[in-house]
Amino acid sequence: MTYIKNGVLLLPEGEAINTVLAFDTHIRGLIQESQIGDGEVIDAKGKLVSPGLTDLHIHGFMGDDASDGDAEGLDRISKNLIKNGVTSFLPTTMTLSYAELERAFDVARGLRGNESGSSILGINAEGPFIAEGRKGAQDGKYIKPVDADFLIRHSDIIRLTTVAPETEGAIEAIKKVKEKTNVVVSVGHSDASGEQTKAGFDAGITHATHLFNAMSPLGHRNLGVAGAALTDDRVSCELIADTFHVNPDLYKMLYTLKGDKLVLITDCMRAGGMPDGEYTLGGQRVTLRGIECRLDDGVIAGSVLTLNKAVYNFKKHTGLSYAEAIRLASANPCAAIGQTDRGSIEVGKVADVVIFDYDFNAEKVFVGGKEKL
Repeated sequence: MTYIKNGVLLLPEGEAINTVLAFDTHIRGLIQESQIGDGEVIDAKGKLVSPGLTDLHIHGFMGDDASDGDAEGLDRISKNLIKNGVTSFLPTTMTLSYAELERAFDVARGLRGNESGSSILGINAEGPFIAEGRKGAQDGKYIKPVDADFLIRHSDIIRLTTVAPETEGAIEAIKKVKEKTNVVVSVGHSDASGEQTKAGFDAGITHATHLFNAMSPLGHRNLGVAGAALTDDRVSCELIADTFHVNPDLYKMLYTLKGDKLVLITDCMRAGGMPDGEYTLGGQRVTLRGIECRLDDGVIAGSVLTLNKAVYNFKKHTGLSYAEAIRLASANPCAAIGQTDRGSIEVGKVADVVIFDYDFNAEKVFVGGKEKL
């Protein structure tokens, strides 16, 4: 058994002190110091004891990309994410050929359960079932109508996928996917009207990909994708909280509207953690300068955000408590994909645990009870 004492525990109900966390592979108890038994005792020295973070939307990090279809590269992503307190993630693919996607899927299948660091929960397939007019940094030549059979065929590894509900055949395909699988369908890279988006929600969409980015905007007459997602309680919304993709003055309003349905993500690409320069995303050249990643034509292309920094940014601009802020990158993303076995410090949950300082820098990280940092 491992015990963490003298920390500020970030629990679902708030922050707790004078409480010891006890765990092995799973969380076994919230106890008093007098109840500590045999095992390793870690002194948190007043720092934050948090559930591990879960990134639902991350393409790459530190020079590697999930779309490369390279097992060693994907394992390096898993290992490098630990330093940010990310204990589970969905490697996210781009709009590519079926052959390239299936190679990436096979690599994730083979590595899942044998990762060096953060746990792979499945794949986030961001495309190719998107709208040409809102493709963003995706490669238009691989865009296809929503293919329910493809998603069903790979539903053992795909946990989340993005679609444009206004495209031909999309509504029936969404219904078929929801009937046959547990794949979470997200609206994104879409120019749908508010009504078309609502039809997608009625068909089974329950998530929105990087809110405001690559989607029809909120209007006071036509809600667009953004407005429809913000006003529907069935739908969780991703947010890239790097202060560039979305103005941070909106963060508090978004939290008020969505609450536990707001999910912080990174949309990080291989340039994350790397110096300014030229990189690739989905086979296209991207230039990184500071926190901005752009294609040659100036289109924004992913980010270099880390998830712990996203939590820091969101808390800074909203004044949330530490326990409230951490949920946006732990319990909320897990809930969005139905991953009920982790995401919070509760008895019986997987022991994905992080000791953070008060700027959300990770100092110790446990994945399934095993110390990784």
